[in-house]
Amino acid sequence: MKKEIDTIYILENPEKNIIKFATGYQLKYDDTIKDVFGVACINDLEMMIQFNKPFQDSICANKNISVKNLSLNQVIRIASKKELLQLRVELLEQSGNLSIPCPFDSVIQLQEGIFRWDEQNSSYILDQLGA
Repeated sequence: MKKEIDTIYILENPEKNIIKFATGYQLKYDDTIKDVFGVACINDLEMMIQFNKPFQDSICANKNISVKNLSLNQVIRIASKKELLQLRVELLEQSGNLSIPCPFDSVIQLQEGIFRWDEQNSSYILDQLGA
């Protein structure tokens, strides 16, 4: 049985100035949604986007969009390689520029495709073979 490749998401709550990376598993089974947005699940988050005016305003200001363009994609989306590189920089700073441990599974899905962890560079690299 082939193991499913975990997708990495980025969650952004501009109202509380929180940005967090999470796996699909963490979104479903951990308290990640609650930690970032203060609601129990994605359905509650959709309601929050629809009816919480201060939250709406913070997203609109952060993304430079109008209320009619608000969607769940503004606050939860698949992370990009560029965004993951920002996480790498933060982890390197925390470790004193020593090598960092693999933050997720060794093989992950990002916007640009499948990536494999490279121990030598403490970074994910695009998997040219398609996992």
